[in-house]
Amino acid sequence: MKTFTVGGIHPPEHKLTASKAIEAMPIPAEIAVSMNQHLGKPAKPVVKVGDEVKKGQLIGEADGFISANVHAGTSGKVKAVKSAPHPGGNYSMTVIITTDGKDEWLEGCNTPAIDPTSLSKEEILRKIKDAGVVGMGGAGFPTSVKLSPPKDKPVDTIILNGAECEPFLTADHRLMLESPEGIVKGLLIITSLFEGKAKPFIGVESNKPDAVLALQKAAAGKGIEIVTLETKYPQGAEKQLINAITGRTIEEGQLPFDKGCLVQNIGTALAVYEAVCLNRPLVERIVTVSGMEIKSAKNIKAVIGTRFSDIAAFAGSMSEKTNQVITGGPMMGRSQFTLDVPVTKTTSGILFINNTMLTGSRERTCIRCGKCTSGCPQSLEPWLLATEAEFRRLDDAETYGLMNCTECGSCSYQCPSGRELVHWIKYAKALRNNRRQRKTA
Repeated sequence: MKTFTVGGIHPPEHKLTASKAIEAMPIPAEIAVSMNQHLGKPAKPVVKVGDEVKKGQLIGEADGFISANVHAGTSGKVKAVKSAPHPGGNYSMTVIITTDGKDEWLEGCNTPAIDPTSLSKEEILRKIKDAGVVGMGGAGFPTSVKLSPPKDKPVDTIILNGAECEPFLTADHRLMLESPEGIVKGLLIITSLFEGKAKPFIGVESNKPDAVLALQKAAAGKGIEIVTLETKYPQGAEKQLINAITGRTIEEGQLPFDKGCLVQNIGTALAVYEAVCLNRPLVERIVTVSGMEIKSAKNIKAVIGTRFSDIAAFAGSMSEKTNQVITGGPMMGRSQFTLDVPVTKTTSGILFINNTMLTGSRERTCIRCGKCTSGCPQSLEPWLLATEAEFRRLDDAETYGLMNCTECGSCSYQCPSGRELVHWIKYAKALRNNRRQRKTA
């Protein structure tokens, strides 16, 4: 069974919703669609208060090369265009829509399936761009840009990431079980852009044998290899997934296409199929709603812009013991300061937690046990990076590989002294970026 070669851990999986079919969440009375749902520059609002909008209508236009279109998730009337809470921990320009309950598509969207082989490469890329498709595994990189690597960087390997290695999360697992044909069609569309020169793979962890079987059936005779991977965190990280499937190592400063590889998420592949063949913009996604403090853990299909408060109510409400709400998984997710934040294109999960460590945890002195080093999939020394960060020795931190850290959290998870290693590393990166901005200002 394949896996990456350096580091890694196996935290408790807590896949509470693996057997729960996707439920369509009713459209709430109001949605808040952020213009910042992707890597790069936020989209620019193109609607104003009082405008009537249809589902799939463009409400935010990509504002630059690394940016993405944003569309209305349902029909209704624009109530406000303003700065509002964002799950990234800040505020972003947001279009507030009062829904009308009709869920009426814009004319020309959600059409009968067309044959993608009738389209040119340029037409396919244009459809993906127009639909606002971005990486749905977390980073949110605009997909049309990622599928257009430099001409001097030939891609020979395309990998769909079905690892879903974070505890609790099962959104991709359910997609692989319930929409394997759409995923495979999306992968074939992506592969077609490389004119037969790239081999397609789908990597799935061994704790999802039913998903492996579903994908093998859907991909039979299509030249796609389904690779079963060892269940180990962070198997789904881009560099680790490439290493596990191809044996290639992405060095510091390199991108996957430097080693002939391109990685996309399972959900992104399905979104590509829907954009190209069904003229369906990216306006909804699957979200795992889980944690020990939510009454009814489930996988839901939610309109992008649905607030976390509405989702909590749909899942039967959270218990009084809840003291932490996380978007994403517990290893790399982000704690929320309000439930008024909306689902975005990259919201894979919402976890409701009673974190007993929040009140009693205090960092203790590093005992040099080496557990953080042995678990690091990037061959770094997290204890050293954290120490340099704490004393603001940024040049030394960079020398020790600061920017090669992927912030997977394996080090913090294993630390017997309870040191917030990833926190210190993020702190150092923020200081570094601020220093660079001051120099270029």
